[in-house]
Amino acid sequence: MNAQPDDKREEDLVKRLLLIIVLSAIFSVGFVHKSPSSSLASEGTSSYQNHDPESYMVSQTEQKQEETEEKSFDDDLDFLDEEEELVEIADPIFYWNTAMYHFNDKFYFWLLKPVTRGYKWAAPEIVRIGVKNFFYNLRFPIRFVSCILQGKGDAAGSEFCRFMFNSTVGVLGFGNPAKHCPELTPSEEDLGQTFGRWGIGNGFYVVWPLIGPSTLRDSFGLLGDHFLDPVTYVNPTEAAIGITAYDTVNKTSFRIGDYESLKEGAIDPYLSIRDAYIQNRKKKVDE
Repeated sequence: MNAQPDDKREEDLVKRLLLIIVLSAIFSVGFVHKSPSSSLASEGTSSYQNHDPESYMVSQTEQKQEETEEKSFDDDLDFLDEEEELVEIADPIFYWNTAMYHFNDKFYFWLLKPVTRGYKWAAPEIVRIGVKNFFYNLRFPIRFVSCILQGKGDAAGSEFCRFMFNSTVGVLGFGNPAKHCPELTPSEEDLGQTFGRWGIGNGFYVVWPLIGPSTLRDSFGLLGDHFLDPVTYVNPTEAAIGITAYDTVNKTSFRIGDYESLKEGAIDPYLSIRDAYIQNRKKKVDE
């Protein structure tokens, strides 16, 4: 008659368990938050009272090693998470992209590389460097407008001063005296990076014939860069195409072997090139 109902007893039992858990938590927090100096002093006193200072030093070394390994493991996990975030991109037109990848691959080995090797053999390095400087200087409008659209006033000013300096002292840009002035060498910008700075995402991955890897965002950026490129307005159109082709061959002459090394060191070259491109573009947008 005086016995408590079952639900009342269960309620009391739950309260007791909660009380035990709370007390245990308080005790644990107090133990964890002991000052390091007091803990070290107590351990040191105990070891020396036992006349075993060597064991104390060994225990401290093992503890530091465990902490270092744990921190290193956490850093590795953070790096993996960051890397996964960097290379993540949609690839809905995979079959088109792989077909264009193989097309570009054959174009490089069957045509571009042999022509470039012949050009590299015939043209002295000083000539090739001068041509490279000229085309970089000529495409100043792409970088200048991109800096303005990103609100990088200092970078835009540096680009303008660099263009004027190399166009005059550097003789139409064939020379690059501005390279001796660090303040006149800002990071290279384009409209694809500008769209990225505006918060526009990559969209999806796409490989274009002859152009190579890109994204939906960078493809629109390339279209804008095309209209800012002075070579576009050379007449006739065939001449503009020839100038662009020559610029491509000249730039490739400084990079023969890079593509081959990437292919040889990759389990899947298509994925490696895709991931490297996305990582590089993300880095440029964040700069």
